[in-house]
Amino acid sequence: MSGSWRTLRRGDGRDLTILRIREDILQDPHGHEYPRVIISAPDWVNVIALTPDGQAIMVRQFRAGIGAQTLELAGGIVDPGESPAAAGARELEEETGFIAARWVFLGASHPNPAIQTNRIHSFLALDCRRDGRMALDSGEDIRVELVPAASLRGRVESGEITHALVLATLCQAAVRGLLP
Repeated sequence: MSGSWRTLRRGDGRDLTILRIREDILQDPHGHEYPRVIISAPDWVNVIALTPDGQAIMVRQFRAGIGAQTLELAGGIVDPGESPAAAGARELEEETGFIAARWVFLGASHPNPAIQTNRIHSFLALDCRRDGRMALDSGEDIRVELVPAASLRGRVESGEITHALVLATLCQAAVRGLLP
């Protein structure tokens, strides 16, 4: 690469509660200008939660973008001032009622660096037990499903699990040899 891109003009952002969107004007290393949409959002977490007997704790919920139910991992937004690890523990308990005895950080990735500023932090939660209390956010309608952890690969292959960020988290665990 011959140089770096520069932001010439930062657009006014539109606040849409869980994200802000704006259009900036950028200049490439050759002096050409391009409009680019930028979505600013808080960081997110995803949690692969496993019980001592090898069950994966999944959530099934409606997703407005596709107008359908999806099978996903527990997860959500990292609140201001909250660490990703604390957000993972909070989201796991709020969405499923489970609490983990041990945690493994799998890594962080950029959901879509072409347009988004945030990251997703992925965790493996081990020895989970239903000791907490579910506390769903307004607008959440979640059904908890326990599935054999050994079935996750097949659920990906069959297309039952399609959420790209869930797939990214499962991939991080798989490449580390942490899933059956």
